[in-house]
Amino acid sequence: MDAIELVRKEGVRRGYSFRTINTYIFSLKKFLKFYKGDIRKIGKKDVKAYLNYLISRNVCGSSLNVNLCALKFLMRDILNKSFVFKIKFSKIPKKLPIVLSKEEVFNLIDSVKNKKHKLVVKLMYGAGLRVSEVVNLKVKDLEGDYGWVRNGKGGKDRLFLIPNSLREELMEFTKEENLDSWIFKGRIDRISVRSVQEIVKKACKKIKIKKRVSCHTLRHSFSTHLIENGYDVASVQTLLGHSSMNTTMVYVHIAKPKLINVKSPLDSLGVSSEYRIYDYKDKNLENRESVNKEFKGMRI
Repeated sequence: MDAIELVRKEGVRRGYSFRTINTYIFSLKKFLKFYKGDIRKIGKKDVKAYLNYLISRNVCGSSLNVNLCALKFLMRDILNKSFVFKIKFSKIPKKLPIVLSKEEVFNLIDSVKNKKHKLVVKLMYGAGLRVSEVVNLKVKDLEGDYGWVRNGKGGKDRLFLIPNSLREELMEFTKEENLDSWIFKGRIDRISVRSVQEIVKKACKKIKIKKRVSCHTLRHSFSTHLIENGYDVASVQTLLGHSSMNTTMVYVHIAKPKLINVKSPLDSLGVSSEYRIYDYKDKNLENRESVNKEFKGMRI
């Protein structure tokens, strides 16, 4: 029984993405190396034993959940085992995404000298596109003020905004191409995801950005800068193609406080960054002069 091939075929039949199918297959191959028994006799104890093994290897929560999903798919949909899984998903720490400042984005784009490469980077940031979406764009997907992502994440189509500053450049770049041509071509086919990742990586190294930047950081930066510019969350959600507003809300937490009219209460106290005399005017403070003498010259 070739379980891996059955998983592949069932995934294709259900319309799962290529990436999801490959992730399941990768996870299940690891499990089968650990199990080494008759695949038809796999039980809940074996699944729990494998997850405990992964935990002992310090595998992160998101990877544990992916492995659990792959094992559930194998057990329920391939082996037709109908018992109920009572294994809970691992809790994943909620970390805010890394975002570049507007100055850092400008410097990153400016450091890319190749015309095609610079246009790729500008479009990823300017339209909030994923790297997988920008490499799959065709000439027919552009319609003047906007464009279309076809078969994006989750198999969804969505509209995206084409920046005013890029419209003429995109028209000039694609004017001699037929409608079915890739906008960004590689040596043989379209430009690869790996090539775009290298463009961004080299640009960050060139301008000495110390943050852990990826292509997706440009999408995070696009969203955060829209919030900072005063656009509402619902508008940003539509441009990003998020199904839930909760996913988009994370960018509100990243936006710079001064740009969303938030001021720290410390600023209203007039506290300097160096040595100072205690001079906060509290009506209930008695013997102010003695307090000043006590605190004079002290770091507070």
